[in-house]
Amino acid sequence: QVQLVESGGGLVQPGGSLRLSCVASGTFSSIGAMRWYRQAPGNERELVATISSDDSADYADSAKGRFTISRDNAKNTVYLQMNSLKPEDTAVYYCNAIVRRQFYPHDFSYWGQGTQVTVSS
Repeated sequence: QVQLVESGGGLVQPGGSLRLSCVASGTFSSIGAMRWYRQAPGNERELVATISSDDSADYADSAKGRFTISRDNAKNTVYLQMNSLKPEDTAVYYCNAIVRRQFYPHDFSYWGQGTQVTVSS
């Protein structure tokens, strides 16, 4: 089994910064793409940023220029650096990872439990 654990959320004033982390643990052969999603109350979960296994990154329009996704493969960790935060960034942020497990012909998708980010003065 594979577990993803996010951390780094909290309360921050508009214009501030936060750095989210997500660590993958368990038994697996490799991790492919890793993603950050977010879900605000009453809204659907939306994709914020993606980073591939070769460090190619892609962002939602709302995140471009303010957020940076990165990964440390040695630590099985993905990060989301969020700058110039706005009240509309308030949401629960979820980590997702595509994982290859030995003896299985297909990849698995795993989710973390989420971390709350609140942007408010």
